[in-house]
Amino acid sequence: MPDGKDSGPNPGADPEAGETITVKVLTGIGLADPKEWDACAGPDNPFLSHAFLLALEESGSVTGRTGWQPSHLAALDGAGRIMGAVPLYLKNHSYGEYVFDHAWAHAYERAGGQYYPKLQCAVPFTPVPGPRLLVRPGASLQGMEAVAGALIQGMEEVARRYGVSSVHVTFPEEGDWRRLGEAGWLLREGVQYHWENRGYASFDDFLGTLNSRKRKAIRKERREVAESSVRLHSLTGADLKSEHWDAFHRFYLETADRKWGGGYLNRAFFRLLGETMADRVMLVMCEDNGEWVAGALNLIGTDALYGRNWGSDGSYRFLHFEACYYRALDFAIERGLGRVEAGAQGEHKIQRGYLPVPTYSAHWVADPGFRRAIADYLRRERPGVAAEREALMDLSPYRQDGLPEQ
Repeated sequence: MPDGKDSGPNPGADPEAGETITVKVLTGIGLADPKEWDACAGPDNPFLSHAFLLALEESGSVTGRTGWQPSHLAALDGAGRIMGAVPLYLKNHSYGEYVFDHAWAHAYERAGGQYYPKLQCAVPFTPVPGPRLLVRPGASLQGMEAVAGALIQGMEEVARRYGVSSVHVTFPEEGDWRRLGEAGWLLREGVQYHWENRGYASFDDFLGTLNSRKRKAIRKERREVAESSVRLHSLTGADLKSEHWDAFHRFYLETADRKWGGGYLNRAFFRLLGETMADRVMLVMCEDNGEWVAGALNLIGTDALYGRNWGSDGSYRFLHFEACYYRALDFAIERGLGRVEAGAQGEHKIQRGYLPVPTYSAHWVADPGFRRAIADYLRRERPGVAAEREALMDLSPYRQDGLPEQ
């Protein structure tokens, strides 16, 4: 579909202005005016910003060649102003998503169907919850609902025009998730680990809310790192230099090679991130005898710190926990941020104060028979996911009263 092509006969109407909402496909985020896009995305989540999505595309990390063809939606009013948007990609694989549908793909293809290409509404390589139906605030609730509805219909219409098997909205906020469910999409839940800042004045204040055994364990881990030869630096803004990005990219690739056989993000992406979003980056760099040996990348939101990537040159006892978790908590407490999101995987996060929270995804499936099969799968999966979250909550390290030690 050409750049800016109308998605077809699926516009909604703005009840306030009496205007028609036209949904268009943008085959690159650069086709959207940055201020218009960001007015819809809002300031809270840096991953949805025009600058972040542009860095992914301009660096070549996200292109049709890497299996992520930008196909973003923009809902326009009669004056051509963007009233809503969706970060959307045409994909020929299921990598870099963190909500796994490989089994669905294999099952559909065994039955003679073609699962790929599909459409993916997400931030590439980023399992961070956030809004996915990006609606410009300021209109009435009725008007905003009309824009959201037009975006949902737009995704479905683009899927039909492209002839894809399915559309997947991953890590939406709960409100968007429920709205998609009301539109008939299949709903799925998962789990992540987030830390809540309960008004702590210091890290010790936080430790005082934990039971004695966990409190002592964390203090021991931090003490061992402090007494080692490694020194940690929490860098943001103008303190971030090219040498830091060079080293961090090396760590990122070495760790990605060990885990997945290759990294998604190239050096150009980190350069652009440093050039355009340095004030929204908190990079923990670890130095040993004058050499950079490890690093942890975080992005700063309005009320959250988002832990993203970790990498190291070698094995250092407890350094991963210090750089990725404890320094993130230090920073959040110092800045007065409400939470730290540490992402998926790893029950060890619970022992360090990060508790399980639900995450969401929604799925539109074209083939009625395949849709029924996935709906049945999700129905059977749902009790297990809920039971897992409850079992993880039982591992909470917090004291029963949840209050700091006196």
